Amino acid sequence: MLKTRFTEAFGVEHPIAQGGMQWVGKAPLVAAVANAGALGFVTALTQPTPEELAREIRRTRDLTDKPFGVNLTILPTINPPPYAEYRRAIIEGGVKIVETAGYKPKEHVDDFKAHGVKVIHKCTAVRHALSAERMGVDAISIDGFECAGHPGEDDIPGLILIPAAADKVTVPMLASGGFADGRGLVAALALGADGINMGTRFCVTQEAQIADSFKERMVANDERQTDLIFRTLHNSARVMKNRVSEEVVAIERAGAMKGGAKFEDVQHLVAGKRGVAAMERGDTDDGIWSAGMVQGLIHDVPTVKDLVDRIVAEAEAIIDERLGGLLARHARQAA
Repeated sequence: MLKTRFTEAFGVEHPIAQGGMQWVGKAPLVAAVANAGALGFVTALTQPTPEELAREIRRTRDLTDKPFGVNLTILPTINPPPYAEYRRAIIEGGVKIVETAGYKPKEHVDDFKAHGVKVIHKCTAVRHALSAERMGVDAISIDGFECAGHPGEDDIPGLILIPAAADKVTVPMLASGGFADGRGLVAALALGADGINMGTRFCVTQEAQIADSFKERMVANDERQTDLIFRTLHNSARVMKNRVSEEVVAIERAGAMKGGAKFEDVQHLVAGKRGVAAMERGDTDDGIWSAGMVQGLIHDVPTVKDLVDRIVAEAEAIIDERLGGLLARHARQAA
């Protein structure tokens, strides 16, 4: 059994988390993650209103009696969602763990902490992790450049970012970006993390409520099948490579030659409504879909329980047999 500061602080069996994922972090997946002994997060902004989030929290609780949380991502938008009302739904729903991400989380962290809610803050840089730690968060999820979604603008991969953060962050820390199996879990622990956070890998499970065509495409893809969009807008996002992502990249490059692309140039391609409609149709080429380089390590569509059990078993075998065997061999040679 792998026990870490993360499992002890958040009351879960395994040092594995399923972070918030727009359109994917819904009750069936989150409950399956919780029932498998890991920590799952309902994605607040997937629900169109705070009232519907409250219903999704109740729905999740009907499916599991294990700990789970809610992700609240704070976006710097002209017309922001009613964040205070979403916070209220989380607190009044009895949720005791929240994953925050995004822009200036202090107001949200303070409110959650005042109501006894533990906060994991997701960030992409050591300086942001330390800032969140000063705000009083209970844990950090540090996102390397390999990750799906927004990797920040520093382009630091996990092999460097995780130990750099571990050198300075004192609260428990999850490693995010590029994790899919037991090898990654052991590597994260060796680099100083207390567990792993997986997004893309949990998308490719039987309980994830997305079209099979998306899962099949991610299984077929290798590690090269992502694009970084919004690079010229300084809001980089890693998405699954498809017809739309390639068009966005081309428009950005052309715009850069003329002094800079504008969001309006690609807005019709990346609109959320277009992506949701494509997902509902199962059309993997007609919208933007967050996915990480870790696609190259995904080869099947298991149940969540089978995936979590396999990752833990692989990690324990690596620690006991491979690493333990290396130590035993060294001891024999030394003798």
